[in-house]
Amino acid sequence: MGGYPNADYGYGAPQAPPGTNTMAIASLVASIVGVCCGIGSIIGIVLGILALNQIKQTRQAGHGLAVAGIAVGAVSLVISLVWNIYVFSS
Repeated sequence: MGGYPNADYGYGAPQAPPGTNTMAIASLVASIVGVCCGIGSIIGIVLGILALNQIKQTRQAGHGLAVAGIAVGAVSLVISLVWNIYVFSS
């Protein structure tokens, strides 16, 4: 009867670190900024891939943010490439 309440004795699944992965947040922010300038899109894609790898290892929250950062970064990169080709070919 003298046990500790809510004591973790090493059984069960490992606990996820609290909070959302910071790199996933940065990925989405950089990708949105990438709409204005193309370099942000590349940074957002790279940060999103790195965030997904971290999330797999640490089981933190933020998987959706990382995927959104990659998707928005890819779309904004394609748009900026098409825009630059159109502007500079005229």
